Amino acid sequence: MASVTAKTKTWRNWSGAVVAHPSEFLQPESEDALKAALRDAGARGRTVRVVGSGHSFPPLCATDETMVSLASLTGVEAVDVSQHTATVRAGTNLRELGALLASHGLAMENLGDINKQSLGGALGTGTHGTGVGLGILSTQASAMTLVTASGEEVMCSEDAAPELLQAARVSLGALGVVTRVRLKLLPAYRLRLTRRNLGLEECLAGLDEARSRHRHYEFFWFPHSDRVMTKAMDLTDEAPHGVGVGRWLNEMVMENAVFGAVSRACRMNPSWCAPVSRLSAKLASEGVLAGQSHTLFATPRLVRFQEMEYGVPVERGPDCLREIAEYLTREKLPVHFPVEYRFVRGDDVFLSPAHGGDRAFIAVHQYQGMPLEPYFSGAEAIFRNHGGRPHWGKLHTQTAATLRHLYPRWDDFQRVREQLDPEGRFLNPYLRRLFLEEHSASRTRSESGNARLA
Repeated sequence: MASVTAKTKTWRNWSGAVVAHPSEFLQPESEDALKAALRDAGARGRTVRVVGSGHSFPPLCATDETMVSLASLTGVEAVDVSQHTATVRAGTNLRELGALLASHGLAMENLGDINKQSLGGALGTGTHGTGVGLGILSTQASAMTLVTASGEEVMCSEDAAPELLQAARVSLGALGVVTRVRLKLLPAYRLRLTRRNLGLEECLAGLDEARSRHRHYEFFWFPHSDRVMTKAMDLTDEAPHGVGVGRWLNEMVMENAVFGAVSRACRMNPSWCAPVSRLSAKLASEGVLAGQSHTLFATPRLVRFQEMEYGVPVERGPDCLREIAEYLTREKLPVHFPVEYRFVRGDDVFLSPAHGGDRAFIAVHQYQGMPLEPYFSGAEAIFRNHGGRPHWGKLHTQTAATLRHLYPRWDDFQRVREQLDPEGRFLNPYLRRLFLEEHSASRTRSESGNARLA
């Protein structure tokens, strides 16, 4: 069937901060339609960007030319239960995927705390969960299929074209359109989730032991306080419990409805941010629950915000967070969103923020409509001083000139990108800033070093 086409469409990302007006919006209903659309766009010299759920904060997908959605290219194509693998279409969102895999007695090794993303988008931006022994989601991909700007289908796997796979696992959509992924899975499993409230320094003092003891470990620090809420998850044989009305009241009512109301109040009265954060720390609920893995990883996120996240070498994480806390307190910044702290195992994916060693990922957030400066610029300076690499789906001000020094395989990725997309059909202005040195240098000169958050 032909693509569904909308000539005039306004597209917004999840936070609402990125708005695009593509001249055409395509939703191919088959891979043949996708290939034809890409060939047509190439013949007309048009830039193409693929969109998923829009859960990236920078303008990764924004274009005023051709925008493509894979919302019709979803589902599980093949399952090998004995080998614990499944081939999944890239447009499938993670929430649906969890249930689909569970129906076959399988599960992903790890997931992040949001499951609205499409599989292709989550992999392409280096999305991660937490667990010192667990890599970013892309490390679970053992094979991928891409369609290039010329409409050619290219396949790569750990056995065939492994270098291409290492580039495609995290590509920001700059190599081509990922259409299907073969995932390495586990037999379905249950997790026990334990929430505890601790003092910040108590948490940091026991961090090495806690992250080593638990399969998954993370914590949230409440700004303007000395309190954190920790979340630890481990394998269990327990029957599901605590996942009913009580969980709904905590996550939907307290963490979304009530928190949304006080966030709006903080936007109108920034002086309320510090007391609201301290009150949130006091009200943070402790408890234990258990359930199927795919139902426990994610939590509802209905309160809209902006986010910056960097992965710093794991040994630098505690001091990095302390400096952010000191900066926030010293400058009396109006922030009430918790700061999230997670762990990721090192890998050898070319553009993975965890390339070459274990990382602590620290994320700062600001409520929708509240000023990002000077909070984000100050936090970013601290992240960079600690050797941090930005999460590709979160806000940052880095350019090709600075990024290339952070990734040992940067030139290898660029070589693959130029081979697959020599005319740059998948590069919008934002990606040109990230990947093209001359564009980056021009931007730096024009702004006299005063980079602004994209």
